[in-house]
Amino acid sequence: MNAPKIVVIGGSAAGPKAAARSKRLNADAEVTLLQKAPELSMASCGYPYYIGGNFDERNALLSTPTGVVRNEAFFAAAKGVTARVNTEVTAIDRENRTVSCTDLGSGESYSVDYDKLVLCTGAAPRRPPIPGIDLEGISSLSEMRDADRLRELVDSGRVKNAVIVGGGLIGIEVCEALAGAGMNVNVVEMLSQLLMFLDWEIARLVEKHVAAKGVTVHTDNGVSEFLGKNGKLTGVKLKDGSVIPCELAVVSIGVAPNSALARAAGLEIGGFGGIVVDEYMQTSDPDIYAAGDCVEITHRITGRKTFAPYGDLANLEARVAADNIAFGNKRAFPGTVNSGICKVFDLSAGATGLSEQRARAEGYDVVTATNASPDKPGFMGAKLLVSKMVADAATGCILGFQCVGPGEVNRQLAEAAMTVMNGNTIFDVGVADLPYAPPFSLAIDHFITTAHILDNKMEGRMDGISNAEVKKMLDNGSRPFILDVRSPAEFEEMRLNVGETLIPLGALRNSLDKLPQDKDAEIITFCKISMRGYEAQQVLNANGWKNVKVMEGGIMAWPFKVEM
Repeated sequence: MNAPKIVVIGGSAAGPKAAARSKRLNADAEVTLLQKAPELSMASCGYPYYIGGNFDERNALLSTPTGVVRNEAFFAAAKGVTARVNTEVTAIDRENRTVSCTDLGSGESYSVDYDKLVLCTGAAPRRPPIPGIDLEGISSLSEMRDADRLRELVDSGRVKNAVIVGGGLIGIEVCEALAGAGMNVNVVEMLSQLLMFLDWEIARLVEKHVAAKGVTVHTDNGVSEFLGKNGKLTGVKLKDGSVIPCELAVVSIGVAPNSALARAAGLEIGGFGGIVVDEYMQTSDPDIYAAGDCVEITHRITGRKTFAPYGDLANLEARVAADNIAFGNKRAFPGTVNSGICKVFDLSAGATGLSEQRARAEGYDVVTATNASPDKPGFMGAKLLVSKMVADAATGCILGFQCVGPGEVNRQLAEAAMTVMNGNTIFDVGVADLPYAPPFSLAIDHFITTAHILDNKMEGRMDGISNAEVKKMLDNGSRPFILDVRSPAEFEEMRLNVGETLIPLGALRNSLDKLPQDKDAEIITFCKISMRGYEAQQVLNANGWKNVKVMEGGIMAWPFKVEM
């Protein structure tokens, strides 16, 4: 029997994984990896950190952990894979099972035969049809050459003013890189918040932090025109008519699946424009598989197809595709819960599963809890975490989790992602056996504490209210009695300044005469993180007050202006 010919198109994340694993699983296979760019196996998620000077060696983005550059020679010697860079695949002939290629250096055209084909063509940055989009000084960040160009601008010091168009993951990471290089940075987001995978009040904490670092954030305001002189960018005009002078604009409004090759070959394309694959990563042609940012996969909560262009998923999908090519369709890829995380200056921010907004849009009746608490004991250098858990109101099944803060956000999200994938409830998490030692966490981990808060709410032991709801009440003219139960020293250091009354928790039982004597009056309690706020609610309830709510997360989760 002839050795099977496996051809992989695309050499960023999914492609090299599919090619290398295919050869590992079948040493007799002839595996060919075709890549349009001059580089292979680029760590593209590291581009913002290269631009920002976190490291200086460009090849670190292309190397193995031992420092070997993953080039054509590496793939031939170490992986047994024939890799060809600067090679554009122009067509797929499904009937004859060949792909047409062009060598971008010589212009030579040729074809490559396949028995099985894997499409890993990735995604392309969205380029909005805005006047002036072709001016010099406007860039995206999707290829190595983009990172090279932006790093050169950072090192040169020529750019003083930059605009980031788009407040998503890439935009925020590039924002930090450019601001860290000393540029005056503006972020323009046409929607109402940064990082749309977060609920508004959690995203607002990120926005406050970004602004505190000297970055100007414009939300609910898109770009109407790029302005220029002599072909070079000089400014960005916003929808509200204002103009931001700049010499550099980085457009990062998301990516679209690179599925043109598959579409031209007659493969089925989905509603997001990605290649349709089944759970085996097989396309509508049984001899063609696909993986990475060019495909649509199943959302594990909603059951519907979604577009999830993440590097980790690309590698996992490619591994499944290679397994099924080698052994038949036995290994399934179940889909995604859309887990994501990013670094934002001194914070980390991330989410897994559904936000409250998304869950309600999907038809769920949800209950939520916000928790602001440290990631470990104070004597071990505790750092704050602010999180929000979303659960099904009927069953307590955890649908999503968001976390922001300078603390160990990644640990919390990893715990939450496994919980969401497994369909666990808040009651399961409330008694979870997680590893504990003071250098790593509190005795009751932050994630478990968040589930306890939600448990208390669902069982009627706590009546909570979000900070966004409190702010809306105040803005609408409502004047509940707002009770701050922190210490006088904490109050002097930072306060809401919304007419709150300070009665420290230790003095509350002897100060009940200072509260509204109408036992039906609306009272909102809070403290630094609202543990004391919850205890104050219990005291007031025990003394006959019937309409007491705890502002969840306390002042540390308050996403609005505070008085210092």
